[in-house]
Order: sequence, then structure tokens, then C-alpha cells
Amino acid sequence: MQEWQRFEQAHVWHPYASMCHPAPVYAVAGAEGVSLQFEDGRRVIDGMASWWCAIHGYNVPELNAAVERQLGRMAHVMFGGLTHRPAAELAEKLLAIAPAGMQHVFFADSGSVSVEVAIKMALQFWQAQGRSEKQRLLTIRHGYHGDTFGAMGVCDPVSGMHHLFSGMLSQHLFADAPAAATDAEWCDDDIASFRQLIETHHHEIAAVILEPLVQGAGGMRVYAPEFLRQVRRLCDRFDVLLIIDEIATGFGRTGTMFACEQSGVDPDIMCVGKALTGGYMTLAAVLCTARVCEGIHADGRGVLMHGPTFMANPLACAVACASIELLLASPWQQRVAAIEAQLADELACCRESERVADVRVKGAIGVIEMVEPVDVAAVQRQLIAMGVWLRPFGRLLYTMPPFVVTSGELGRVTAAMCSVVR
Repeated sequence: MQEWQRFEQAHVWHPYASMCHPAPVYAVAGAEGVSLQFEDGRRVIDGMASWWCAIHGYNVPELNAAVERQLGRMAHVMFGGLTHRPAAELAEKLLAIAPAGMQHVFFADSGSVSVEVAIKMALQFWQAQGRSEKQRLLTIRHGYHGDTFGAMGVCDPVSGMHHLFSGMLSQHLFADAPAAATDAEWCDDDIASFRQLIETHHHEIAAVILEPLVQGAGGMRVYAPEFLRQVRRLCDRFDVLLIIDEIATGFGRTGTMFACEQSGVDPDIMCVGKALTGGYMTLAAVLCTARVCEGIHADGRGVLMHGPTFMANPLACAVACASIELLLASPWQQRVAAIEAQLADELACCRESERVADVRVKGAIGVIEMVEPVDVAAVQRQLIAMGVWLRPFGRLLYTMPPFVVTSGELGRVTAAMCSVVR
């Protein structure tokens, strides 16, 4: 261990980790393609795409060039009272690929902050209509929307990562998550809990917030597109806004540009992040309809009460523009479809194990759910010995690789996952 690593271990916190009893961490010296190179010389395939954002892999020439060009002009300028071309160009690109009806863009620092902004939009919308009693949110169990306080309030209060704070958070409404994973399995019972809550509480509900089709860090669950269609109809019927959280699912991860497209559902407000910059810099955005924007202005004030210091950072906006261009110019649909087919084929054998509760695949997402919790440190050592980097959590061993992963590279990831299960 080098001196800087000893200092880091003694003083630097890691996500969801103990400072006093730290879990093992592995020092990365560089990254190229889909591989990470550790300080000790070992190379591993990154089956996580750096928490799902590095969809193009690492050290991408087009993205490097975008950062370098923008760096020569300006790295940052405040967005209060000023503007710049990268922000305008990125907003234009986002609205061009977004679901129908999206007309306005608010740039935020991170996915979690974008959820905060989306919630504020919904609350201010109803305040401006003179409906201040509409200040609760409705969602489903097993959800995850971020680590800031407003976002924590709509994460699963029991099985989520934030149960320690449950008594301090705003009290929102949680319906049962649908059991059906596909439309073929759909049963009307899957919407019953949600329907009952919105029928009973719609007068106090400002918005519904959902991760579309795939619930991420709350359990990596997949649910039927029909559920989202039913939710949209109920929101329209009871005059409730619909917030779609596409932070993890956006930019092709589930096989369409945005997961909600598979339901044919258009949101009132949508959050994007993670893959927005191709994993280069932190940036997120909140998109909304003209109705939401104009509704916030209805009381004559019309000031959305949020303004991050690094809002619309020019470097981040420039590389996000380049990332979207690179994605659209690539055969990303074929790549994701090929990843999905390979994951389904090569992880299927794990279903035979008595240690495995479920195996599920959606787009470029492959999940093995174990019966018992995973020993993360032990499993990561095994995976690294096989040249693969994954970060299991709870009972889940899963992969969300970069879209540019080759069949051979992905085969090494699935082989390592199956080996760990055995």
C-alpha cells in the first residue's frame, strides 16, 4: 500500500461505508475501454460502468476532445444572470430525444438533486394553483431516488437504505410494487394498492414519482409496462402530476432511449442523470411540460426556488452534448439488444442453483438475486481474481456494463458471476 492510500484509508469516507471499520477498496491508476487498471498492475473488466454512467467506456476520444475544447474557452461561469452555448445546445439535444411534451429544462448537480428539483416543481405548481394542500407524494415500495432528504422521503421506508432517517423525513404514501414483470403476466391486482391510495388521497397528492420499468438501487426489480400505463391514467383521472425518474434507466439502458417509451407514457416531469455525460462529470437535468412551467408561474411570482452554484457547468454540458451525439451516431440499440440476449443466455444456468432466488434481465442489465445476503468483500475478491469488477449489494449480484463491451468481455463477466454463484 502506498503512502497516499494509507492516508486515504485513514481519512476519506466511501459510499455506504464505515470509516472506523472500512471495507476493502481497490486503487485505480487508469481506465481504458471497458477496463480499469489497478495501482498494483491488475486489470479488470468494469461490469458496473461506474455505477451505470460510463456507457461509452473510458478514455473516449470524442468525449476527451469535447472537454479539452471547452476547457480552452471557460471551465465554469455562474448561471445566475449569465448563459452559454453548451447549456443551450444540451437543452436542445435533450428536448429532441425526450418524450413528447417536454418543453423546459432545469440543470442540476446530480441525480439526487434533480429529484429534489422535480419535487419542488410539483409542490410549487400546486401552490400557484391555490392548492397548497397537495403536498404529499405517492410512489411504490422498493424504490430508490437518491440520498438527499427530499429524495430519501420517497425511497422505500422499510427495505431501502434510508430507514435510519424514517422518523425525520416527510411522510409520503407507498403502494405495493407490482409483481408482474411483463405485460403477459399482468394482473389487475398489481395496480390495486396504488389505485386505492390515489383514490383515497388524491386531494393531498402533488405528484407520483416512479422509476420506469426497472427499480434500481432499491432492489433491481423489473415490472410490467402496463403498470406505468395504468398509473398515467389514474394520475390524469385524479389530477396528479407524474414524475418519471430516468436517472438510471435513461440513455438506452433498457433498450429504448428512455424506459417510459416502452409503456407509451409521457411524464409531466422527468429526471435524467448518470449516463448524461457518459460518466465524465456530474450533471443532471429536470425536464417538464409547458403545463408545469406555466402552472408554476400562475400566481404571478413564478420563480422556481432552486439554484445550484455549478448549475449548467459548461464543461459538463459540453461533454454531455458530445456523449449524446456519440450515442445517437452509434448502433446502441443493436448493442443493448445483443447484451440483453447474451446476459439472458449465459446467466440462465444460475436459476438451477438452490442459492438463487431469481435471475432477471432487462436491456443491458443482468441480475442474480440470491436467497441469502452476499458477502460483498469476499465476492469482490473472487471476482477480481477472475478479472472482473462488480459491486454487489444486499442479496444482489448484478451487472450493468458499458454498451461498448464486446461479447468476449461480457462473457468473462457472466462466467465470473456464475462461478461466484457456484
